[in-house]
Amino acid sequence: MSPRIAGKLLPPVVKSLYQPPIARTFFLSRRLRASNQIYNAVRRPDDLHTYQLLSSSSRTPLITLWTTSWCATCHVVTPLVKSLVESGVGEAEGGVGLCEVQFDAPDIMTSSLGMDYMITSIPTLLSFDAGEAQVLTKVTDGRKLADRHFLEEWIRTEAKRHGGRGSGGGGPGILGGLFGSWK
Repeated sequence: MSPRIAGKLLPPVVKSLYQPPIARTFFLSRRLRASNQIYNAVRRPDDLHTYQLLSSSSRTPLITLWTTSWCATCHVVTPLVKSLVESGVGEAEGGVGLCEVQFDAPDIMTSSLGMDYMITSIPTLLSFDAGEAQVLTKVTDGRKLADRHFLEEWIRTEAKRHGGRGSGGGGPGILGGLFGSWK
């Protein structure tokens, strides 16, 4: 059967160029599975801000591991955290992004990033959700950072945020129970 457009047969030259329309389906009920993303090490403040924007736009929390080159604990914690994220911990909950912030890099040291995000010890694990630092769930204890089970649970908890901002469960009312009871 020859292709027709508006009831007319097409000439032989046009027949070879004609392609029937493709039926496209759209899926609204099923969400794609999120995958974890590992970014390059941050040595400049602009890199961190770029990763925060990428994380916010994809609605996945950004986990930052603040390290230095001279920190022995960092050399133990960094491969552990990277291996957990690479193995898919947190993907079922929505996925996470991970970047290592090299706190002793010249551009990072001269900026105010450490002060802005209250980095008081190294190593520090700090999550960002929708561009906001989640200082209430920040981890600075070296023993916890070396505990694989603790890190798995922490990453899963952070991955559940996916753009929800904040760690609280909220509460009744428009302000989520921020001011307590009005009774």
